[in-house]
Amino acid sequence: MEKEDEGGWRRAGKGAKAGSSLSCSGSCCSSLAMAVKDPTAVERANLLNMAKLSIKGLIESALSFGRTLDSDYPPLQQFFVVMEHCLKHGLKVRKSFLSYNKTIWGPLELIEKLYPEAEEIAASVRDLPGLKTPLGRARAWLRLALMQKKMADYLRCLIIRRDLLSEFYDYHALMMEEEGVVIVGLLVGLNVIDANLCVKGEDLDSQVGVIDFSMYLKNEDDTESKERSDHIAAILDQKNYVEELNRQLNSTVSSLHGRVNSLEKSNTKLIEELAIAKNNIIKLQEENHHLRSENALILMKTQRHLEVNKVDAETELQTYKHSRQSLDEMYNEAHRQLREESQLRQDIENELMVQVGMKHEIELAMKLLEKDIHEKQDTLISLRQQLEEVKAINVEMYQKLQCSDDAMKEKNEIIGRLEDKTNQITATMKQLEQRLQQAEKAQMEAENEDKRFKQDYMSKSESLQKEIAQKEKQLGQLETDLKIEREWRQTMKEDIKKEKETSSSLKTATQQIVPLKKEFLKLQEKNKQLKNLCHDQEEALQELAGKLSESKLKIEDIKEANKTLQGQVWLKDKEATHCKLCEKEFSLSKRKHHCRNCGEIFCNSCSDNELPLPSSPKPVRVCDSCHALLIQRCSSSVP
Repeated sequence: MEKEDEGGWRRAGKGAKAGSSLSCSGSCCSSLAMAVKDPTAVERANLLNMAKLSIKGLIESALSFGRTLDSDYPPLQQFFVVMEHCLKHGLKVRKSFLSYNKTIWGPLELIEKLYPEAEEIAASVRDLPGLKTPLGRARAWLRLALMQKKMADYLRCLIIRRDLLSEFYDYHALMMEEEGVVIVGLLVGLNVIDANLCVKGEDLDSQVGVIDFSMYLKNEDDTESKERSDHIAAILDQKNYVEELNRQLNSTVSSLHGRVNSLEKSNTKLIEELAIAKNNIIKLQEENHHLRSENALILMKTQRHLEVNKVDAETELQTYKHSRQSLDEMYNEAHRQLREESQLRQDIENELMVQVGMKHEIELAMKLLEKDIHEKQDTLISLRQQLEEVKAINVEMYQKLQCSDDAMKEKNEIIGRLEDKTNQITATMKQLEQRLQQAEKAQMEAENEDKRFKQDYMSKSESLQKEIAQKEKQLGQLETDLKIEREWRQTMKEDIKKEKETSSSLKTATQQIVPLKKEFLKLQEKNKQLKNLCHDQEEALQELAGKLSESKLKIEDIKEANKTLQGQVWLKDKEATHCKLCEKEFSLSKRKHHCRNCGEIFCNSCSDNELPLPSSPKPVRVCDSCHALLIQRCSSSVP
């Protein structure tokens, strides 16, 4: 059966190509030959001939008509009547409760299962409100299949499955024999016709299907039939060429749409990555600005503290210089008094006076030192607060650590200066102690001399006893002052110990800052790596942006080319009387020529160019404007 089907399809194809050259004489002879054998064969042959005539007449009239066909077109109505008779031939009668039923809707409804694309037609036919009978549904199905240009494909799927057709048709029916295969092959030629049929308004249930043979009577003029056949063949060639162009354009448009979609997706991804990178850069810039402001504040604070410390150091130096000058003056005065006065008591008084002045100066120095100690304690407290703030602040920035290191160095220098000052104070204290010891030795010597003087000058002792008593009182006061000075020394030693402890704590703090430096260096390296990555990503984004702009320009060029190609129409010879470029009138000497690119008609001088096109790989005639446009496109596409 499969071999017979293939042979039938080949025959149908040959019949579709040579359908215009068929004549009724050969078909009549074959029908007379078959009438002797079988009446059903005669019926099949007659229906085949009528189908050939109706399809041939419909194609010729539709191409000469030149526009879409309506439902009132007589050859189209006769074609549907002939198809209805062909499908009804050999139908089996099905009994129902009320009457006998003989319709073609059953086999047509079966196509829905064999060809999935036919489901839309079947569903739309069932949804039509005006159809009540199966025959009306079958007529509506035939009209919709013709509008879709798939009637031959649908019936081919049905004819192949003869095991299913045997349920609806007898074995001698037209759809079960080779004639049905030939008719399906002839239906392929109807794909040339464009039909616009309104199925809803028609009364398809009550129409009477009678064949009108007057439409198919032959004329005697053979020349007219040849001209028509040549004209129809030329129109069919043009139509096939336009369909091929449309198919190629549709494929290129679909591929371009896919490329555009992929480029848009990649563009959206790149835009998102750009936005993320910009947000990261803005955040880093904000953090950098914030850290710079904090570093500026810390620098201002440290500068202020340094200025205060410098002022304090200068005041201390001035006070020390003044005290030293005063001590030198007192020392000179004591020497003068020792030289001038021969008596040791006057020397002692002078030394005691010097000690009293020293005591006042020491008290002033102590007060200044106490002020310095308080200020230094305040500075130490502020430094501790700054260290806590530095620990709380982001450890990631290198400038903070540099500032903190500088501050710590300056503080260490200040501590060294304080230690130097304490050493100087201790040296002065030692000198004072030596002077006190010398004074005590001088006092002992004076007492010995007093004893001697008492023995020698008993008479003068009474006058001097009063003065001695006064001096003893002054000595008692001086002893109390010495005790106070010793207590003050002890307090100073305790304060020095406390300062040493604070300096040791500061050293431990500086040792703790060392691992923070290492962490900061690591973070700085990571920051450099991230900056390098950001720089690379920005360069990659710039390259991608350049590629996107180039691809967009190419897409716009392709879209313009598609628009120009989609607007092409194959102009008929009758419609053109003048050349489109030079506008000269056509004549026997100046003939018409079609441009194979735009479809317009030109003279020989305006279309004397040949180029290969997508529709034909061989060089084809092209007008001057299309020739220039295509050459420009080729030159722009070449890198």
